Amino acid sequence: MHDKIRKFFKGRFFEIMPGLVTWLTFLFALVTSFFFPIFAMYFIIVFSLFWVIRITYLVLHEVIAWRRYRAIVKVDWFAEVKKLATTGKNWEEYYHVIFLPTYKEPKPVIIATLDSIKASIYDLKKIVIVLAGEERDQENFLHISQEVQEKYQDVFKKLLITVHPKDLPDEVPGKGANIHYAGHKLQEYIDEQNIPYEKVIVSAFDIDTHPHQQYFARLTYVYLTHPNPTHASYQPLALYHNNIWESDSFTRVVANSTSVWNLTELARNDRLFTFSSHSMSFKALVEVGFWQKDIVTEDSRITLQCLFRYDGDYTVEPLYIPVSMNTVNVGSLKQAIVDQYKQMRRWAWGVEHVPYMVKEFKKHPLMAWQIKAKYFFNQFEGIWSWATAPILLTLMSRLPLLLADKSVHSTAFAQNAPLILEKIMTYGSLGLILNAVLMTWALPKRPANKHWSMYPLMVLEWILIPVTMIVFGSIPATDAQTRLMLGGKYRLGFWVSKKK
Repeated sequence: MHDKIRKFFKGRFFEIMPGLVTWLTFLFALVTSFFFPIFAMYFIIVFSLFWVIRITYLVLHEVIAWRRYRAIVKVDWFAEVKKLATTGKNWEEYYHVIFLPTYKEPKPVIIATLDSIKASIYDLKKIVIVLAGEERDQENFLHISQEVQEKYQDVFKKLLITVHPKDLPDEVPGKGANIHYAGHKLQEYIDEQNIPYEKVIVSAFDIDTHPHQQYFARLTYVYLTHPNPTHASYQPLALYHNNIWESDSFTRVVANSTSVWNLTELARNDRLFTFSSHSMSFKALVEVGFWQKDIVTEDSRITLQCLFRYDGDYTVEPLYIPVSMNTVNVGSLKQAIVDQYKQMRRWAWGVEHVPYMVKEFKKHPLMAWQIKAKYFFNQFEGIWSWATAPILLTLMSRLPLLLADKSVHSTAFAQNAPLILEKIMTYGSLGLILNAVLMTWALPKRPANKHWSMYPLMVLEWILIPVTMIVFGSIPATDAQTRLMLGGKYRLGFWVSKKK
């Protein structure tokens, strides 16, 4: 019996814990609303006040990040990089590698991304492209890659085409497994060229990622001026803007909300993780064994891999330079809503980091306990809030009064509680106004076929945020945590969002 308990805590307890805590939170809210409505009303008021304070804190960081972003995109970073030669740091000794994993992506999406990289204000002969396809999509991929090879073979230093074999052991089919395989193929090329690993800067992009023209110049500057560049990842501002003018209102609000969150997180780099498209040293990538091939959320896991490899001596540096990606847009509103939900659930599958962190903590006694505690708390509190806060703030704030009997309704507190909550929420909604203004300001140029009236419409769409926070926030996050809790056949694999 003792061995069974030990095996349970070692294998499944921390997979069960996040979902269990979330469901216990919902159960606590229901039970107290029904049996102790006054207590529940006090709780939800305090909880709402806490979130207003937290929103204020986030808004301050959002403004800070916005000012830095607006200032940084105005700088000629290639000129600044060239100036570093006077300090003994020669940018011409460094190379950029861009991984572009693809699976059943249409050719125009791939071409658009390569064209955006081609438009970079940088020496393209210092850039290596790794176009990483899948054997499961071999016929389509080889046809596209042949055209790509003909069009771009003389543009960059190297265009490396890889095909990830299907059904390799110990893999979860998806982006992580693909670029894990492609990473080893790149290593063979780097070794053939005798390029020092520390002088290769790797960027792992989604196939629809369009970097800012100054992205590689800015990345080079930050890398060359960093005190320990191989012990850091570099996170751009991820904006979901490529096709935002063609998207529906729901997916536009979700995309803009995600962009706002990504902007805010850049100003809180003490808790920053890599997300989606990111960059790092090839030396660090080799030393941690490349991205993990048996998980879904390899983009953020790579931060933890490096953090543990260097016993806490690893950071994620904000670049404040944007990359733009597609919103979920497949032409059908119904399908877009389904796909948006699946995309958010895939992101929420980052809950799989919790058991991984606990497992790795034991293997790294030299890592400071304060660092372990900070990362564990930030991760666990983040996924718990993601799943619970929108539901508690919008739905369950009204539940105690709905379930309470007449004796409770007659009290002065019960009569004033809705007014108190309304005032708190009104103050909290000021942050939404700021978000609406900034994200409308940051929009790409309006297409000629779109009327100017789209601008006020996009601002008004933010009234959908209470709905999108639940439908595309709380519910998919709870879904992901519950699947991890149940395990087995309920575990998520990698889902590829359709590109248009």
